Amino acid sequence: MKLYIKNMVCDRCKRVVREELNRLGIELTFVELGEIETVAEVNADKLQEVKAVLEANGFELLDDRRLALVEHIKTLVIDEVQNLKANKPAQMNFSDYLSEKIGYEYSYLSNLFSSETGQTIEQYIIAQKVEKVKEWLSYNELTLSEIAWRLSYSSTAHLSNQFKKVTGMTPGEFKKGTLQRTALDQVGQ
Repeated sequence: MKLYIKNMVCDRCKRVVREELNRLGIELTFVELGEIETVAEVNADKLQEVKAVLEANGFELLDDRRLALVEHIKTLVIDEVQNLKANKPAQMNFSDYLSEKIGYEYSYLSNLFSSETGQTIEQYIIAQKVEKVKEWLSYNELTLSEIAWRLSYSSTAHLSNQFKKVTGMTPGEFKKGTLQRTALDQVGQ
């Protein structure tokens, strides 16, 4: 049985979900960001226990297939941008990648995402990239050029412009200031 879960944004989230469901006696065959698969069907009473334990850990069980698709889009973007999984070939754009991975036309995914979140997929990708830039800038280990290259920006100027548009400050001002990073499940909300 496949279940879709909101707010799974990292490997730690996958571990927590696996451990909590194992405590409930639910055996899993598959755990990925935003979705799990159980060995056996889960009855309605057990599903309510799953829902409660997930909510206690900051997750949400998604019943609506449309919301599950939106979460799937988000987890694919987070995997590529935040977790640097590199599943998307460098020469492939996100629209083709998402269509291929999810199995729907991009126009459908784009309209669905916009109607459910109030923002475009492109805006969400940019917000995730800006959050990754903030992370790397706060570590002070990479130059802006290296960050731009790692996130596939055409130039540092392009990265800086997007950063300023989203945060209201330049990357240099961010390094000097106190702008806080955002939790990944809150990016773009």
